[in-house]
Amino acid sequence: MISLMDKQKIIIDGFLNGKSQWGIHRETGISRKTIRKYIREYEEKRSKLLEGEGDKLILTEEMIEPPKYDSSNRQKVKLTDEIMARIDFYLEENEEKRRIGKSKQQKKKIDIHECLVEEGYDISYPTVCNYIRNISDEKKEAYIRQEYELGDVSEFDWGHVKLEINGESKNIQMAVMTTAKGNYRFSYLYQNQKMESFLDSHVRFFNHVGGVHREIVYDNMKVAVKRFVTKADKEPTDGLLKLSMYYGFNYRFCNARRGNEKGHVERSVEYVRRKVFSKKDTFETLEEANKYLEEELNKLNSKPQKYNENKTAKDILIEEFPYLIKLMPTYDIARVVELY
Repeated sequence: MISLMDKQKIIIDGFLNGKSQWGIHRETGISRKTIRKYIREYEEKRSKLLEGEGDKLILTEEMIEPPKYDSSNRQKVKLTDEIMARIDFYLEENEEKRRIGKSKQQKKKIDIHECLVEEGYDISYPTVCNYIRNISDEKKEAYIRQEYELGDVSEFDWGHVKLEINGESKNIQMAVMTTAKGNYRFSYLYQNQKMESFLDSHVRFFNHVGGVHREIVYDNMKVAVKRFVTKADKEPTDGLLKLSMYYGFNYRFCNARRGNEKGHVERSVEYVRRKVFSKKDTFETLEEANKYLEEELNKLNSKPQKYNENKTAKDILIEEFPYLIKLMPTYDIARVVELY
């Protein structure tokens, strides 16, 4: 059974990360025929959208729609605590073998799956692969690079600011995007933190910078994380998966309140709120507040940064531009939210 999350991984690994179909197959257990089908369909539809061919709405929906299959006779297999404990045991066994110089005698994912089946557990190979991959991703989160490549990472977060709009005090939501390489800050104000606002803030940021960073980092906000399957496995919302597939970027979740994992944007929320709205917090309309925010951010992004060789955030963003993923036609948020 191929999920929307599996489809997104196939597309991002094949299109963005340049992994071979064989490599994706070994990691996920999904057949190469299926992998080839999804990558080919994605590339064809993406090319048509970039060239202005065909119906944009139909092509977009076909790109981001969940896989279709007949599940009437399919029995869902659950990843139980007992099975996870057995997989963890085999992974720890592998670590011990690496420690004592027996790396060539480690169990591969297929070997672990075979052991589980022999022990009487009813579980599929892709489920085992997904669990091991998520364990690996969690370990990678323990170390986050402090040096970033051009076009590599941007970070998203929500904040809030109290403003007076048309004579009424309101708690306004503030979407903030920050580039990890140059600390370029983008922000937009909303009435709420619903999915439509979440998607709109991304589309505005992509259009603003003229491209898309390869990876966007999030914490455990509900518009990004659908549910926690296990401690290591966070299932993204369909809204985030579809946005990721359409624009071709990868997503990563950090742990909540872990400053070493998403420090740029968490500092940016406080920085923007203080630098922009400590000077002025009264407006006739939200549109006026957003216009003021845009003007002030332009000033802040034009300041030299001592730790970046006195380059401004705008200077570094210009350097990043050739490395960004090519910008797609504007995402139809209203239509996607309706389907969502």
